[in-house]
Amino acid sequence: MSALGALFSPRSAAGSTGTRSRILLGLVCAGYSVGAAMGWGSPRVAVFMGDFGLAAAALIAAVSCLLYARAVGGRLRPAWLLFSLSSLMAACGNAVWGWYEVVLGVPVPAPSLADVFFLCFAPPAIVGLLVLAKRPVTRAGWICLGLDAWLIGGSLLTLAWSLALAHTAHLAGAEEANVAPAALSLAYPLLDIVLVSMVLALHFRRSGVNRSAVNTAIAALALTVLSDAVFTSPLLRSTYHSGQLLDAGWFAGSLLLAYAPWAARRAARAPGGASPPRAAGSRPIAGSLAALTPYLAAAVCTLGILYNVVDGRRVDRVVIFTGCTVVLALVVRQGIMLLDNISLTQELAQKENHFRSLVQGSSDVIMIAAPDGTLRYVSPAAAGVYGRDAEDLVGAELSSIIHPDDLGRFVHEVRRFLAAPPHEEPTTRIECRFRSGAGDWLNVESTVNRHQGGLLLNSRDVTERVRLQAQLQHNAEHDPLTDLPNRALFTARVRQALGGRRASDPGTAVLFIDLDGFKQVNDTIGHQAGDELLIQAGRRLQDSVRAGDTAARLGGDEFAALIVGDGTRDQGAREYQVHEIAERLRLTLSQPYRIGPNEVRVAASIGVAFAEPAISPTDLMRNADLAMYRAKAGGKDRVELYAPQMQADVVRRSELAARLRSALRDGEFALLHQPVVHLASGSVAAVAAQARWRSAQGILFTPAEFLRVSGDDDRTAELGRWLLEEAVAQAADRARAGHPVAVSVRLPAARLLETGPPLGSIEALLTRHGLPSGALMIEVADSDPRVSFDALEQRLVALRRLGVRIALDGFGSGFAAINALRRLPIDVLKLDRTLVEGVVESARLHKITSGLLRIAGDLGLQSVADGVDVPEQVLALRAMGCTHGQGMAFSGPLDEYRLRRALVRGEFPVAGVPGPRPVMAGGSIPLLTGSHAETPVPPT
Repeated sequence: MSALGALFSPRSAAGSTGTRSRILLGLVCAGYSVGAAMGWGSPRVAVFMGDFGLAAAALIAAVSCLLYARAVGGRLRPAWLLFSLSSLMAACGNAVWGWYEVVLGVPVPAPSLADVFFLCFAPPAIVGLLVLAKRPVTRAGWICLGLDAWLIGGSLLTLAWSLALAHTAHLAGAEEANVAPAALSLAYPLLDIVLVSMVLALHFRRSGVNRSAVNTAIAALALTVLSDAVFTSPLLRSTYHSGQLLDAGWFAGSLLLAYAPWAARRAARAPGGASPPRAAGSRPIAGSLAALTPYLAAAVCTLGILYNVVDGRRVDRVVIFTGCTVVLALVVRQGIMLLDNISLTQELAQKENHFRSLVQGSSDVIMIAAPDGTLRYVSPAAAGVYGRDAEDLVGAELSSIIHPDDLGRFVHEVRRFLAAPPHEEPTTRIECRFRSGAGDWLNVESTVNRHQGGLLLNSRDVTERVRLQAQLQHNAEHDPLTDLPNRALFTARVRQALGGRRASDPGTAVLFIDLDGFKQVNDTIGHQAGDELLIQAGRRLQDSVRAGDTAARLGGDEFAALIVGDGTRDQGAREYQVHEIAERLRLTLSQPYRIGPNEVRVAASIGVAFAEPAISPTDLMRNADLAMYRAKAGGKDRVELYAPQMQADVVRRSELAARLRSALRDGEFALLHQPVVHLASGSVAAVAAQARWRSAQGILFTPAEFLRVSGDDDRTAELGRWLLEEAVAQAADRARAGHPVAVSVRLPAARLLETGPPLGSIEALLTRHGLPSGALMIEVADSDPRVSFDALEQRLVALRRLGVRIALDGFGSGFAAINALRRLPIDVLKLDRTLVEGVVESARLHKITSGLLRIAGDLGLQSVADGVDVPEQVLALRAMGCTHGQGMAFSGPLDEYRLRRALVRGEFPVAGVPGPRPVMAGGSIPLLTGSHAETPVPPT
């Protein structure tokens, strides 16, 4: 902004306020007025200030309007350019006037160049006022604007002509030689009348943009016109000279026009910015004055005619003609307004009919409430929405139909809404419950507007939407099968229990529950029966917990329970109490389930974890999950409390599993073989293939360690494929080298049923490596209840057709041993090492082992004792009829070099057998590896 603009700006660059600028403007104008009244101290100074002082003020106004027009844009820019041109004309006129009086020292001739400039002052100002005015939008509006201007101008012309202009025109006619000065004398007041007419006509039509600046400009032009009117009066025109007090009016008008562009702070300092909201009470007054303007103008015209009549003068033809045209313009304007009013009345009636149709036909209920809350209007839709007639609701209190629980929130929201500025928050939405005609409560959403100090409510029934949202929320947080909370809601409940006032309660516990044997139910009697079992289990669990606790289904056959702490500080007593609850749940869930004609039994493994200070919901649930898996690993159908060691075991297994993933790829696995010895002769009957993992850190892991870590995933399958292929390949190499000893490989029963590698390629392996018939034996564990005996039987029969022998591993420890003996094509029974370890010390185990070996003999099966480590076990097992043994009493697992040396030797010394005989191999029964608890590798 320029320095000149800053001078007249309400806030200059130095931070001056608008008040300071107005005070400075007033002081300057007052100083000029005092100087003019005092004659400026000398006639020459008075003439200089009266001419060049006015020229300087007008020039300041021209520059100020020009700068403002360049700084802003928009629709109003041409108006300020025109005001700048008008002020420039005034500055030039005063400068020429001063050239004659001050520089040349001669009277100003009439007419002169100054008169040309002064006459050019009014037209740009008039056009600028037209630009500032609010433009009519219809043709009738433009006609009414012109008529209003003529009504004002004609009335002022009538009055001015009656008072002074007629006399001036008469003198001009009498003195034909001085027509030019007389014409100038008439031109000045006529232009002033036109300018005043436009000022008054456009005052009530000014644009709402930058209203303060427009008002200030109008006031400046009005002051200038008033000074011109005084100057052109016959009383003063003959005696006027520069430097009089009249000059103060022109000077103040110019400075006021210079101040006008910077008079208001525009919103966001942008052109065309909206003005601040007007007071509500100012609009009716402004509208009334605008409507009375034509009648006031006609009254002025009537006063001009009455003045001539009362004074006894002859009524001038100009007055008669002007008065008639004013009356005619008033009649035409009234006719236009009458037609406009008729059109507006019809349009209003049509809109009222439309509004009535919309209100009465709308499905929403429209209600108008007075400031005291009384319903003044209710639309007919209330009968269909609320089940109550609109007439019954009119006059009732709005609070009487709102639910008491929602009334406080409704009142609070209404008070907040009414206190907010209307332009910031014109409407608000409130949802509450309304009483229906049937007495129940409906969920209603209302759009609230202000209405004459009260409220206008547009309400609709959203009960179904609220029900649907509640149902969707329930479905999102509950299990669809059992209707118990799902994992998301259970986690939220755990988070809530660990926060707030219960944050420090160590008695809060989480129980993770897994149904043992559920998969077998699905496989045997179908998934529909399994779903029914889950429903009944969920119902039992829900009935067994307290009202404040939470029972949930996490997915599959996994359930959970949140036992909220009761504030007990005795941690031991609390753990005992929760353990009792868990045991009760276990017994409840383990009771038989009646599903159709079947009675189904499953067990429950439960893990319990207690809250600790600052523990997160995720960690607490993870601890319960670890405890639950520890319960399953410990034999199932039991309750296990979480201990920190469980997490350490998980970390260790995770680290070991991560290393196991790359062990096969990096070739860290080695294949060892442990000889299976004939107990009667000491000859090597077969070798059992065993995998060993020597990690990059130099640690040697046995199958009991890395198989427990790998679990039953893809790593185990890959390891099984490698073990089988290596065992077959090395057995074929030994046979070609003259050591045709059979090899046994232990494979889980579940792996035998897989169609893909490695089990689906056993036939291809035997063919590719040329392994003789009977040189491979598969050991099958009988402890997996998930395996279908029908499918397993078909698979083993197919393998036996290829010459593969079958051994039943871990005989004496599994629950399905008798069933396996009855249905599976078994060639060899392999005693579990837990029986062999106690066969000497325990008489009970001795009898059990003897009975099992007698069954094997009666069935014509070979028998192998796993874990024979001492000579006493050899003697005892041979006396019971066991045919073969495997263990440290003979040899540990051997690498390929030591194995071939042992095969060359052909036999091992056996306790109680006199004199070894050089036999390469005997009892050609291929055997499988032992259990996961393999005998350790001897030092090399």
